[in-house]
Amino acid sequence: MTTTTDTRRAAAHPTTSTAAKRNDLVLAAFRVVVSFLFGLHGLQGLGFFGGIDGQGTAVAFGSWPGWYGSVIELVGATLVLVGLAARPAAFVLSGAMAYAYFTVHQPEALLPMHNMGELAAVYSWVFLLLAVLGPGAFTVQRALRR
Repeated sequence: MTTTTDTRRAAAHPTTSTAAKRNDLVLAAFRVVVSFLFGLHGLQGLGFFGGIDGQGTAVAFGSWPGWYGSVIELVGATLVLVGLAARPAAFVLSGAMAYAYFTVHQPEALLPMHNMGELAAVYSWVFLLLAVLGPGAFTVQRALRR
């Protein structure tokens, strides 16, 4: 039987530490990019970037679910982007996109590629993933804890 006498190698697992840091950084980059793009989607509902019709039209103020959905998308995406209450915000966004999929898209056809609901379905799963895994590195919440 062979035993290792090199205590440096047995005590420190630099690959595990490096992998964990790398995962945290990749998760943070993923969080920032996805929430930025999602926030643009929320702004579009409020009339920015061509609005809902390409002509700058916003959804009617106070209308359900359009206006409230756009506000939820924008506020939630901002919270996730900066990493402040990111897990609860991501969970709410996941639910909002699941609601959008099942109430708007799914009644049109069974499959997402037939009912134009792919984006809602993907965002729902992406935000559920962020709610479960957490926001990664570089969050406002982490900075406030220090």
